[in-house]
Amino acid sequence: MTLDGEETITDQEKVRIVSNFILHSPPGEFNEVFNDARILLNNDTLLKEGAIGVFGEYSKAQLTPVKIKNSEYPVLISDNNDLGSNRFYDPRSKQSFKYDPLRRETSNYDSWEPEEGTEKWRAALETELDLYISNHYKNGTSSVFSKREDGKVVLTACIEAHLFQPKNCWNGCWRSQWSVSLDSGNADIKGILKVQVHYYEDGNVQLIGSKEIVENIQATDEEHLARELIKMFEESESDYQTAISENYLTMSDTTFKALRRQLPVTRSKIDWSKMMSYSLGKELKQQ
Repeated sequence: MTLDGEETITDQEKVRIVSNFILHSPPGEFNEVFNDARILLNNDTLLKEGAIGVFGEYSKAQLTPVKIKNSEYPVLISDNNDLGSNRFYDPRSKQSFKYDPLRRETSNYDSWEPEEGTEKWRAALETELDLYISNHYKNGTSSVFSKREDGKVVLTACIEAHLFQPKNCWNGCWRSQWSVSLDSGNADIKGILKVQVHYYEDGNVQLIGSKEIVENIQATDEEHLARELIKMFEESESDYQTAISENYLTMSDTTFKALRRQLPVTRSKIDWSKMMSYSLGKELKQQ
């Protein structure tokens, strides 16, 4: 306790609070939140020792794309290719590497080999997913990972697309992950779609949405499975995007109006129809 009776905050509690700030940084604003948290804590040694793990967790949660040596394609940092001790692997170029989440740099490259019997399924889905990304995302990045689990081949397809416009006071990110478990020609599929937009001009508003999907399809061979999966990805992601847009328009006519006074300080009525032109979610999906 302090002399005035107020409870002091321990170093552990300080680290926990700062770590929470960093972990929940909006997309594209990690550096800003980190620098602010650094000032608040005012102890670089404590920050480095106590919160270093959060930097890596944030990179994985955001599906951060990083450039890879000797590869024209970036790879996404995720739980799916985490080898531990800040080492990750790129299944496309068959390399493992050390990743510094604070500097966003890779180093200490080494060879890496996939688990037996998984690569043909992974490579087939990767080929179709690359085409899907080029057709539907202007700045999208994807990675496909594979492993064996309980005797089954498990594929995980990850998609990340972002559009950062700090000069216009908004940043946004689209992420989707699809897990496919193969067993005797049967594929159980679980997907999670996420969208996050932060708008902070004269205010602070975040749109955070997610949707889970569970499906089951038959897989006669790797090429057939890859094509069927891409059809499902496209349909599910398009439906979710449409739902977001429709919900945004509904909020423009109801919720947003209720939050504002009839006449703002300009003494002019707000033209709410202009809100439709932003369609942030739609812009993200098309990137």
